[in-house]
Amino acid sequence: MLKENERLYNNAIAVLDIFLSLVAFYAAYSIRVYTIARQAVYADQYILLGTLIIPTWFILLKAISIQSSQKIKAYSMVFMEYALVILIGVSILFIYIFAFKLDDISRIAILIFGVTNLILLFVSKVIMISFSKRSLIKGENVKQLIIIADDTSNAFIEKIISEKYLGFKIVGIVTDTPDIIQKYADKYQIISPGEDIDKIMEELIVDDIIYCKEEVNIPQIKHLIYSCAEIGVCFQLQSELFSIIASKSHLNYMEEIPVMTFDVTSADYFALSVKFIFEYILSLLAVIVFLPFAFIIACMIKIESKGPVFFKQRRVGLHGRPFTMYKFRTMIQHSDELKKELEKKNEADGPVFKIKNDPRITKIGAFLRKTSLDEFPQFLNVLRGEMSVVGPRPPVPEEVALYQRPQLRRLSVKPGITCIWQVSGRNNIGFDEWMKLDLQYIDNWSLKLDFMLILKTINAIYRRTGY
Repeated sequence: MLKENERLYNNAIAVLDIFLSLVAFYAAYSIRVYTIARQAVYADQYILLGTLIIPTWFILLKAISIQSSQKIKAYSMVFMEYALVILIGVSILFIYIFAFKLDDISRIAILIFGVTNLILLFVSKVIMISFSKRSLIKGENVKQLIIIADDTSNAFIEKIISEKYLGFKIVGIVTDTPDIIQKYADKYQIISPGEDIDKIMEELIVDDIIYCKEEVNIPQIKHLIYSCAEIGVCFQLQSELFSIIASKSHLNYMEEIPVMTFDVTSADYFALSVKFIFEYILSLLAVIVFLPFAFIIACMIKIESKGPVFFKQRRVGLHGRPFTMYKFRTMIQHSDELKKELEKKNEADGPVFKIKNDPRITKIGAFLRKTSLDEFPQFLNVLRGEMSVVGPRPPVPEEVALYQRPQLRRLSVKPGITCIWQVSGRNNIGFDEWMKLDLQYIDNWSLKLDFMLILKTINAIYRRTGY
C-alpha cells in the first residue's frame, strides 16, 4: 500500500509540475502581450506551443527523475535538476518555434517563461520537501523496518535512527552480534538468527526488510526475497560489495536467461539519448552562430603566419578508436618537428607535454588559447559523432601507450571538449590527478553534472582561465 501511495504521490507531483509550468507559460504570455505589447495577439501560436509543453516537460521530468525520492533530496540538488529541465526544455521550445514556423512567438516571452517556471517549480518543491520532512520526523507515514545485521552494521543502523526524514522506524534487529545486542536491546526487539523470520514478519507490522551484513549469504538472501514477495514486504540489500564495485549494474536477458551486467559507464539509455540530442543541437547552434567569428579568426591566423587555418591531429576516442581532431592552429608551421627539441623543457608530469612559454605559439594563438577559442572547431567533431561536448579530453596515441591499465577506463566514454579537469585549474593539476578527475566524471555521470560543467566552462572562458 505504501508503494502504491508513493507511485500516486510521484504521479501527482508530475501533474502539479506540468500545471505550474503551464501557469508560468500563461504568465509569460500575459506579461508579453498585456504589459510589453499592450494587446492580445497571436494567441493560436501560443496555445499550440503551450500544448507542446505538456509532453515535453513530462518526458524531461521523468528522464531526470525529479519526482523520485523527494523526501531526502537536498534543495541545491532539486534546484539544479529543475534548472537542467528548464534549460533543455526552453532549447526544445526554440526548436519547436523554428520547426513549426511560429514566427509570432516572442523570444522574450519564452525567456520570461523559463525564469518564472524555474521559480515556481523550485519553490513548490521546497515547500513539499519541507512538509514531508516535518511529517516524517513526527513519525507520520514512516515504514516499519527489520534490519538483518552483523558487527559491520552499526553505521547504517545509526543513520536510520538519527536521520528520521529517511522515513523508517526500526521494529526489530536480527543479529547475534554482542555489540549490536548490547547497544540496541533496550530500544528495539532483538531477534535471534535462529528464529523463524517468516513467522516474525507475519506477527509484526513490517513494510521493509534490509539485509545489512558483510557476508553475503546467497541461500538466506534467496529465501528472504521469496518470503518477502509472498506477503508483499519490500526486501532491500545493503552490502560493502556495492562500495567496492564502482561500476553500475543492471539485469539483462540473453533470450530467456537473466544476466547481471556491470557497466563502467551509465546504463541510463534515455538520459544518454537526451545528452546526445542536446549536445548535437548545441553544437549545431554553436557552429551556425559563431561561423562569422570563425571566418575572422581564420583570416587572422593566415595573416600572422604561414600554414593551414586548422590544426589536425590524430587522437584516440571511444574504446581506442582513432579519429582526426580539429583545432584552430595556434602554433607556427611544423611545430611537431620542434617538439623534440623542447621535450627536455617539459613542465608536465606523466605522458603529457606542456611548457608555459612555448616558443612555437603565435600571438593570435596565445589569444585563442587564453580564451579557449582554439577548441571551437571540435564542435565539428561532435557533429561527426566522434566527440561529446562534455567528456574526458581526447589523448594522443603516444599518451595512451604510456597509460597504466586502470587509466584506460577513461576511454570507455566519448572524449569531450570540456570536463572536470578543464574547469578545475588545469594548469596546476598533475597527470595522476587529471586521470582521477576524468574517472570521477565517468563514475558519477549525470545530465545534471554535464549541465554544471557547461556552466563552469562558460565561466572559465569569460574569466580567460584557459591554457
